[in-house]
Amino acid sequence: MNIPMLLQRPHQHFLKGLVRTPFRCYRFIFHPSPHLGSGVPCAQPLSSPGLHCAKWMLPSNGLTRKLCLQTTLEEHTEGLSDKEQRLVDKLYAGLIQGQRACLAEAITLVESTHSRKKELAQVLLQKVLAHHREQENLNKGKPLAFRVGLSGPPGAGKSTFIEYFGKMLTERGHKLSVLAVDPSSCTSGGVGQSEFAVADMVDMFILLLPPAGGDELQGIKRGIVEMADLVAITKSDGDLIVPARRIQAEYVSALKLLRRRSGVWRPKVIRISARSGEGITEMWDKMKEFQEVMLVSGELAAKRQKQQKVWMWNLIQENVIEHFRTHPAVREQIPLLEKRVLSGALSPGLAADLLLKAFKSRHE
Repeated sequence: MNIPMLLQRPHQHFLKGLVRTPFRCYRFIFHPSPHLGSGVPCAQPLSSPGLHCAKWMLPSNGLTRKLCLQTTLEEHTEGLSDKEQRLVDKLYAGLIQGQRACLAEAITLVESTHSRKKELAQVLLQKVLAHHREQENLNKGKPLAFRVGLSGPPGAGKSTFIEYFGKMLTERGHKLSVLAVDPSSCTSGGVGQSEFAVADMVDMFILLLPPAGGDELQGIKRGIVEMADLVAITKSDGDLIVPARRIQAEYVSALKLLRRRSGVWRPKVIRISARSGEGITEMWDKMKEFQEVMLVSGELAAKRQKQQKVWMWNLIQENVIEHFRTHPAVREQIPLLEKRVLSGALSPGLAADLLLKAFKSRHE
């Protein structure tokens, strides 16, 4: 998924010329973009959705000039054909009404690598997120959804837990959606880098652990445990109750030694069983307590703002790297330089410098 077009193409050429000017200072403010939320600092709140403002000072003539470029959601859709506009409108209407077919089609559109479909996806996301912001304002600024990330080693019972827990929530009248991924390492069976990405997308990160220790849990990285807001020892029933209690005690002691990520919440360790139902209600109570404490303290809002910023730079990084690797001057040298690095004839640092110089030479 690419970042949204913050400015229309005609403005891009205009701004490209401006950034070559020796500014004394320049500051770009994009607010309140629904995609970025309120994660980007702004001098003052702007009431118009989709309003983007850029300010700079030109010292060459001693005058201070200000330019404010306003791009509304309507301007984003100017280049759409009638067919494309009907598609976006259909998906938008279906999404805000909770239609699953439209959700599936929208996910496919957002995940597409086709350049035109990427643009359509961003138009759709802008419309949906603008609607979402309006609904949050009506809800007195409180989040409309509670995002929870679940992780754990293979065999921890994640799927069984999700099924039992999901049924419990729906029976209580809650609406639930599940995005399932399998980021575990195929070689070690442990929890990998993708879990850190998941933690950066949710309000609360929960680690599910089976009632085992030693070699069985060697794949769990310490950093993953540090990120956990709640640790749940699963399968705490029958003959596994005793080892589950032992593992619970071990993690209670371990968490006391780890760095706390929140000033208002101390991670808890509980025992649950999706077979007998033991601890599931208690777990939900702990999750609601976490949400309330973080919301009242302001940490939840700050966390979401930080996540928006992280997502933005991650998307920029992915696109910049892809642009770099596919650049003609770089692409033709990569195989040779990689071969020389692998043989030890060239240092990685020098190879990187050569590729960067080749890239820059085509842009100067």
